[in-house]
Amino acid sequence: MWNLNYFKFIDQGRLLSQGLCSSCVARLRRCDGSHRRGLFLSSRNKSFLTQTQSASKPPWRVLFFGSDDFAVESLKRLHVSRDDSTAGVIGSLEVVTLSRDAPVRKYAEQHRLPLHHWPDVDLSAQFDVGVVVSFGCLIKENIINNMPYGILNVHPSLLPRLRGPAPIFHTILHGDSVTGVTIMQIRPKRFDVGPILQQELYEVPKNCTAGELGATLAVVGSKMLMDTLKHLPERIANRKEQPKEGASFAPKISSRMAWIIWEEHSCDYIDRLFRAIGSRIPLKTMWMGNPIKLLDFVGKCRVSFTAVPYLSSVPGSVHYQKESNTLLVRCKDGWVGFKAVNFKKRLSASDFFNGYLHQSVLKKSPSTSTCLFQSYKESHLPAGHDNNMLLRNNTSF
Repeated sequence: MWNLNYFKFIDQGRLLSQGLCSSCVARLRRCDGSHRRGLFLSSRNKSFLTQTQSASKPPWRVLFFGSDDFAVESLKRLHVSRDDSTAGVIGSLEVVTLSRDAPVRKYAEQHRLPLHHWPDVDLSAQFDVGVVVSFGCLIKENIINNMPYGILNVHPSLLPRLRGPAPIFHTILHGDSVTGVTIMQIRPKRFDVGPILQQELYEVPKNCTAGELGATLAVVGSKMLMDTLKHLPERIANRKEQPKEGASFAPKISSRMAWIIWEEHSCDYIDRLFRAIGSRIPLKTMWMGNPIKLLDFVGKCRVSFTAVPYLSSVPGSVHYQKESNTLLVRCKDGWVGFKAVNFKKRLSASDFFNGYLHQSVLKKSPSTSTCLFQSYKESHLPAGHDNNMLLRNNTSF
């Protein structure tokens, strides 16, 4: 039999996390046991009666959802806290993950953490709160509602800016000077729209890559997560809905983003593009009707017009700079350099020059187009390639 006086001592944040309005919370604290019984039994949130068996303060029983290296950083910190009896924040920890090669799954197996294989989540064990970090799947409403404090999300952007699966990549691609991390409560059916519990700004270091920024924000986010869990009822009580103004979307990166349009893309954009996706997807262009990957990007380069042929003003023009062993390519507003390419196989700049740009080679193919990298056009695509994966990125820069 429930002791309904128990509800007197449940903090406001806990009650609000269940979706109870503030007026109901006030009524609940004022009325006697019989009225509380009537209030709850007439409410659509009858399931709350079973959920209140969970703790009203740390240590919490946590169910973690995650997949990649960014998520591992938060999982590590939760795991360390669980094993630290003096911390008193995490009482138990179980993990939900995806494929066998997911870094989160490997970490959980290595440290013998209880594992659930998505979408099969065993909720027979009671959890106080869920944590989701870089999971990539919408979590069902019944799972969210099973957690008395809901499910927290560590998101590496200043929400509502850059909602979606790839905020770090788009932070670099857009040239943002400031980003941050948001701890929020998730809501069903939509990504990244829930109320904000904590948010911190972070200044983006100059010339950093998406990988470098992601590693830093993973640490920042894991520390914020632990701080939020230490003060969870208070943070929930003071949560704020996301503003409607300033919302934007950060879609998943794809290989089509890697195509360089020499006539449209500036030196700065190509630099940001490389720092955003270059470690995962090589930048690409067309050479003599075939795709070619551009490797070992060195950035914007200064070129003396007396040292280059008459094609110097044409976007896509290729020039080999012997003293630096670099292939220079003309784009919209200047020159960018690459130390190597992959054209059937990996070739250094000097190998590519000797095989395709040397005067002895050009004499055999006098067309001036042989000294140009061509922006992708559908008519250039060789047989056997997927048109849908090679569409031009139409964003203006």
